[in-house]
Amino acid sequence: TSCPILFQALVESTSTDHSLDHESGVRMVALFDHEEVGSDSAQGAGSPAMLDALTRITGCFNHSNSKLLEKAIQRSFLVSADMAHALHPNYMVIVVFLDQFMGSQVCSNILIENDLSFQEKHEENHQPKLHGGLVIKHNANQRYATNAVTAFIFREIAERHQLPIQDFVVRNDMACGSTIGPILASGVGIRTVDIGAPQLSMHSIREMCAVDDVNYSYEHLKAYFEEFTELDNKVKVDC
Repeated sequence: TSCPILFQALVESTSTDHSLDHESGVRMVALFDHEEVGSDSAQGAGSPAMLDALTRITGCFNHSNSKLLEKAIQRSFLVSADMAHALHPNYMVIVVFLDQFMGSQVCSNILIENDLSFQEKHEENHQPKLHGGLVIKHNANQRYATNAVTAFIFREIAERHQLPIQDFVVRNDMACGSTIGPILASGVGIRTVDIGAPQLSMHSIREMCAVDDVNYSYEHLKAYFEEFTELDNKVKVDC
């Protein structure tokens, strides 16, 4: 889902003759293969492909500055756009329906217990919902590469355009999946935020996401391409 949205956002962010008049950076989309099997391949995020591409790009600007690549990486910003697990919206609705219209206390009790056990897999304030906008994903064990500064920048773009934004932190007593974000962040040294549109049934044959979130993703990523450079110049981090 993220791949065509990213391409559309990139194209639309450069669609006018003056789109790049005040742009000092290079807007870029990178797509990788084999993410679901570890990314350790010639086409995966664990390969030198990303660093090689950045090396060639910076080399086109200045052949004599041997430190230009390192400086460019430090000023760059990576959005690792995957997907995010949404909380299923129907559990409590089913419970209320059974209580009010079927009068089956036994069935209600069973569903209530299942619903609570399901919801307990999520932190109370970190339950991504369909139609709720892109999700910023955090993990203290670096299964996601988001940090406070990268999350702020991405959230600020949403607030500028009044786009919904959500946060997800996996419970610290549960296992957490990962993305190519930490692979590229550690391999290249680039600032990274891990994000994704919320979806149900991830990795199944019936993956499902909301139409609204597709549009939110496009609007958010298009604004990111257009406004990141200007916003980043205003962010001062106390080291």
